[in-house]
Formats: sequence, C-alpha cells, structure tokens
Amino acid sequence: MPLITFLPSEKTVDVKAGTEISDAARYAGVDIAAPCGGEGTCGKCIIEIKSGNADFSSITIDKKYNLACKTKVLDEPLTIFVPEPIESKNGKFSDSLSDIDLIDPALLPDENNRKPVISFYEVNVPLPQNEDGLSDLDRLFRSLKDTGITETIQMPLSLLRSLTNIIREKEGHINLTLSLKRNENIQKIITIEPGKKTSSKYGLAIDIGTTTIAVQLVLLPAGKIISTKTEYNKQVKCGLDIISRINYALKPERLEELHRLVLETINTLISDICSTHKINKQNIIDNVISGNTTMIHLLLGLIPEYIRLEPYTPTLLHASHYCAGDLKLNINPEGLTWLSPAVGSYVGGDITSGILCTKLATDTDQLNLFIDIGTNGEIVLGNHDFIMTCACSAGPAFEGGGIKFGMRAASGAIENVNIDPETGKPDCLVIGNTSPAGICGTGMISLLANLLKTDWIDPNGKFNREKHSDHIKTEGKQAFFILANDDDPDKIICISEQEIDNIIRAKAAIYSACSLMLKQVELTFNDLESIYIAGGFGRFLNIENAKTIGLIPDLPKEKFKYIGNSSLMGSYMLLVSQSFRERQSQLANKMTYIDLGLDPDYMNQYSAALFLPHTDSGLFPNVMSNINK
Repeated sequence: MPLITFLPSEKTVDVKAGTEISDAARYAGVDIAAPCGGEGTCGKCIIEIKSGNADFSSITIDKKYNLACKTKVLDEPLTIFVPEPIESKNGKFSDSLSDIDLIDPALLPDENNRKPVISFYEVNVPLPQNEDGLSDLDRLFRSLKDTGITETIQMPLSLLRSLTNIIREKEGHINLTLSLKRNENIQKIITIEPGKKTSSKYGLAIDIGTTTIAVQLVLLPAGKIISTKTEYNKQVKCGLDIISRINYALKPERLEELHRLVLETINTLISDICSTHKINKQNIIDNVISGNTTMIHLLLGLIPEYIRLEPYTPTLLHASHYCAGDLKLNINPEGLTWLSPAVGSYVGGDITSGILCTKLATDTDQLNLFIDIGTNGEIVLGNHDFIMTCACSAGPAFEGGGIKFGMRAASGAIENVNIDPETGKPDCLVIGNTSPAGICGTGMISLLANLLKTDWIDPNGKFNREKHSDHIKTEGKQAFFILANDDDPDKIICISEQEIDNIIRAKAAIYSACSLMLKQVELTFNDLESIYIAGGFGRFLNIENAKTIGLIPDLPKEKFKYIGNSSLMGSYMLLVSQSFRERQSQLANKMTYIDLGLDPDYMNQYSAALFLPHTDSGLFPNVMSNINK
C-alpha cells in the first residue's frame, strides 16, 4: 500500500489505492475542513500535491492543487501539504457574558418551582439483628421510605457492590443522592456515602449546536451557575450544516467518527471546567442536553440518514432517560441525562428548550415570534391558543459557507463594514484587532446594508456599474467588491455578486418562513408583541442592518429581544426545575410542525423576499426612508 505523508504535520499513513485523500487524512489524524461533508461543493478542502501523482478524474483544479474529498490515491507514495483553514482560529464566544441576564426574570424558575429532580437524604440504617431476615438493601430501602419517598427505589449494581461496607463504616449513618425518573415513577440512587454529606453536588446544562457546543456547570440544588464554557463542535470539519453531516455519516465508520467527535468536544469542556474549579467529576450527578434532531442522533450514535429523506423520519423524537455512563459522558456514570424532546426532523430539542426563555412558554394571549438564525433557521409562532413551528434551509452563508472568504466569527473576521458613499472605500472592523482573514455573518449583513444605503448595490444585489470605485473589480459579467488587502493580490479579501446572491437567499428563506406562518393564521408582523432572536449569532446581530437587508421585519427596535443561547439557558431551567421539564413536554406536544415545502405559496413568498429589502417595499417603510435619504 502506498505511503501518504501530510505536511506540515509530517503524519503518515498507508492506504489502499483508490482511497480519497480526505479519508487518508482522517486515518492519519490530520484535520482537513469539509464544510460540505465531502460533496465537493464548498471548495474549502484544497490541498497541494508536493510530490507524487494522484487521481484527479472527479473534479480537477490543476495538477498541483485539488480538493481532498474528490482526489484519490494512486498506487504510489504521495506527499501532500494541507493549508491551515481560517476557520481553525478561535471563535468569538460569550463565556464571559451572562445569557441569564438576557432572559426576563419572570420567565425563570422561582423559589416555588426551583426544585431539581435530584434530592439529598441523610438516613440512619439500622444495623442487622439476629433473625430479622432483612438484607442490607432491604433495611436501606425501609429507611428511605420512612422519609416519605413513595416511588420505587432503584439501586445500581455499581453502588450495590460497596453498600455493605458503606453502611457499617459510620454505624449505619449514610447520605445519598437520588434522581427522580418521573415517567417511570422511580427514584434512582446516584451516590451513597458514609456519614454526613461532605462534598457539593453539581449538574450540567449542555447545548449541542451544529457549530458550537456549550457546557454550563451548576451547583445543585441552589441553581447557582458556576461556569460556562463554549467550544467549536469538532464535527465542523466533517460538514458545516446538518445535511452535510448526514451525508458524511452514510458510511458506518464516519458515523462513528461523528459520534466520537461530539463526545470529545463535550468531555473536553467538562474536563476544562472541572480542572479550573477543582471539582471531582463524580460529584456531577445530573445533566440536561438540548440539540437539534440530527445532533442528538449523532450523540447517541443513531443513523441520521432518514431525517433528510422523505417522509423525513427520525429514529426518535422523545427520548427517555439515559445513564451518563452509557452515553460515555465524563461525569458520574450513574447520573441521568434528560434529552430535550424534538418536534420534527428539523425542529429539535434546542427549540423546545429555547422557547422556555420566551413568553411562548406562558399563558399569554399576546402573539410572539421566536427566530433562531442559523444554517437551519428555526421559527416558532404562537400564544396560549396555539404554537406553530417550522424550519427553513437558510444555508451556511451566515456561518461562512458558500463564501470564498467567509468564516465564522473568529479572530481575523470582518464583523462590521462602513462604506464611503463617494468612493466606495470600506472601513472594516476586525475581531481581535488583527489583520483581516475573512468575513463573518454579521460582517456580511453589515456590508450589504451599507452598500445598499450608499447606492453601491441595487435591490437585486448587483453592483452599480454607473459609479466608479477602485474597490469594485469586474471580470467579464462578474463583479467583486474588495474588502481588504487590495495592495497585495495574494491576500485580497473580496466578495462577489454570486456570493451576495447566496446571502440574499439565506435572508429570504428566514423572512419568507416567518411571513408564511403569519399568513397561515391570517395575521401580519404588526400583530406581534415581541420577536425573540436566539443563538450566538443573534446576540451580535445589528437590528438596523438586519432590517435594511430584509432579514427581519421593519418593526420598532424595542419589539426585538435578544435571548442569547436560549437552548443552553432552557437546559439550565430544566436542570433546576422538575416542573419546567413537565412544561417542556407539554409545549412539545402542543407544537404543530409546518412543512413549508407543502405550502403552494411558499415559493411566492420566498421569491418576493429575494430583493433588498423586499419586492414589496411598502413592507419596509422606515428602511426605504433611510435608503432614499
């Protein structure tokens, strides 16, 4: 088998002829970005052939550079250089920010319902007597029943093995932690120790996002947030969006890889938090996980293929409790995991968790809209009478996909662009105050909004060729806007009209989905009390810029409410409150999933939104007033 050498890591691997370079890299432990999941469409897995020959027959750039996912090994040695992708830089995470401060305090668990499923007991187990005929376990269960427990008590084998010595160490005085499995009417013993309780116990709220994963450490039962850490989901290298991940997982070994990567990300965050705060992982005894339907399938190692195939059927929507040990979470293995219920293949537990942070989870008769802006934009509309939900395929443009110089909100990303109305010169704000490496989602929205307001692009997203700017270059029928490094041809950062089209399609998908849901109940945006904008991307969204391009409706700024990572904050609420878990299950059952593709008017709504800000300018009177100044 030919030897493949990867530079600059100098890692090597022997593979069979015919193996894709992307697979060879995976076997060697070399990360190559594959935002499209190996479909050959994103162009971000470019490699350089330093020596040897390869099979370029699928998609060819030239004999030196090619796509790792579409290039195969021949029966000869090969040396490959793998450039570092700009996406590998550290992101702009809000660990230092408190998302709980973004939530209306009236929506958080109060003292009356801040009761977790975890409970603590100290009991005195009578020592055995002659001829009482009772085992140690019998006497323990009797002592616990005497405290008022009515549910069936369950003792795991791992704890039963040490029960005899624990009971006798302090003459029958022990402390225990129990976890309620309400749907099974069971109280499961999680920890058992001799004497009085000497160590604090903790729980985890976890949000598994397609792009990032967040873990929050919480003191139980007090509900005090100790720490929050966020990291990029290591699966990102295998696909930027969920469809790419599903495609990547079609091979069993790749499904196992995605399963391993999501666990690695979570467990690394847990280890970092425990190390920072000097906490024994055995004292983390409860956890709540929220994520979209595909991410939960990959966490559990379930085949996600049929989520994307008609009739779009997942393996499960409502999961029962699982032991943390069975999931291979790096905490107390007997701790129970609550998985937030999903509503459909494309509306998952991250949304049923997220709406707990809004008035949609209350009995209000006011109409509210929830938008999670991302690759798979999820939308929820309703009040106490009804709740409707849908998902729209916005695509990965806001996360950098489909944009040559697109990237996530990381160091070096352009996040805001002002445009000189006379010269077209851009003034770019770069994350980390460093040299620009690309442009992130908020930068794209800012760029389009300001190009439109200064008349450098028209409502179709095409550059105004009647005006001259040194920052607009044309190549035949195509035009580019140069954002940075125009004095160095090898480092120029630009955006093309075709890429602007991708951004317009993404914003049109979200706006038209909101519009269509309102139309189905014969209401308009003006009937809304509040619009909740969720997600890490939403937190850094400039409302005025978003309205200018028609991503969100032209409504007063005070109607828009940032709620940050609502999936994580909802997980926190579920961790500290039994009643919120019941409320979430009720909400999930109440939600009606709308398949936009089945509505004959969807394409009309979508097509009308493929305009800046919209084909019907009357829907955006304030925006048009600012543009026409």
